[in-house]
Amino acid sequence: GPMMSIKCPWCGARNQDEFACGGEAHILRPARPETVSDKSWADYQHSHAAAFGLHLEKWHHLYGCGQWFNVARDTRTHQIKSVYRVDEDPPEGLS
Repeated sequence: GPMMSIKCPWCGARNQDEFACGGEAHILRPARPETVSDKSWADYQHSHAAAFGLHLEKWHHLYGCGQWFNVARDTRTHQIKSVYRVDEDPPEGLS
């Protein structure tokens, strides 16, 4: 597909080939996996949001500042709706 431009919160807009996608954002690993039921562990590993439509993803500015941040992206159009730091909540009113 077409090359996306991603606006790094620290560096500004750069070509997507400087970045690596790290999967879905806001997924919390269980603090003590050995105490979690098999079903809960399977849910953590596999039950993530459908990747069609608006998706919240972790991205790494691999060939830039090295920072991780979150991207709200529409997987149908590849349009980036928002970029925000990992210590921030997703912006209100995303759709």
